[in-house]
Amino acid sequence: MDYTFEETSHGSAVDQVVAQIRELIDTDGLTVGDKLPTERELCERFATSRNTVREAMRMLKAYGIVDVRPKVGATIIDERMNRALDIFSFNVAEISRRTFDDIQGFRELIETGTALAIFDAVTPEDLAELRDLNRQMVQARSVVEASEFDYRFHIKLISLIGNRSILDVYGIMKPVILRIMQRGKTRRIIEGETYREHESVLSAIEEADHLAYQYLMRTHLRKGLATFSEQTGIPESRT
Repeated sequence: MDYTFEETSHGSAVDQVVAQIRELIDTDGLTVGDKLPTERELCERFATSRNTVREAMRMLKAYGIVDVRPKVGATIIDERMNRALDIFSFNVAEISRRTFDDIQGFRELIETGTALAIFDAVTPEDLAELRDLNRQMVQARSVVEASEFDYRFHIKLISLIGNRSILDVYGIMKPVILRIMQRGKTRRIIEGETYREHESVLSAIEEADHLAYQYLMRTHLRKGLATFSEQTGIPESRT
């Protein structure tokens, strides 16, 4: 049989079945490990063709919502975060000026906009851990390793606000954030600029000066912009 994607005012037949299956999962209270109805049952329930149901299942599998196996059927899983990580980490070898602006702009909104929440939550132990991460960044054996500690410094900072959704988003963006952190960096920059900028941010937190913190964090996040040419987006040389 041919695939038939009958268009309606609400999108394709496949899109509708995907939505109906997701609604079925919610309304029936199905969870990870539970099985969905068989292909035949879904066809009857949604009054659609077997090809449409199969294509919908392929989409749900790509989303990380179901696992489909021969003679077993469709089982509900939850690998949505893994799928998002796979998509987002694909081909991040080159970072464009637009990507830099988008990612750092998002980080600026989060890391400066949550200043008061960070100040309310931070403890002396948190500050000691942040300073330790900053020292480990300097002691790292390579720019790649240093960037990992740089990332962990920022993750520790935003973890203080206790929002798991924000941490999940940062996890998705990690490959690109690391590439941005590595771009244009040298040992001199890590040991000098990045280290001092982190220390200044921590001092502002200790002094409960949220305006200084916001200014210092914003300046820190925008610093890498100098590695892009204003006209072409081609990285400029740094010595």
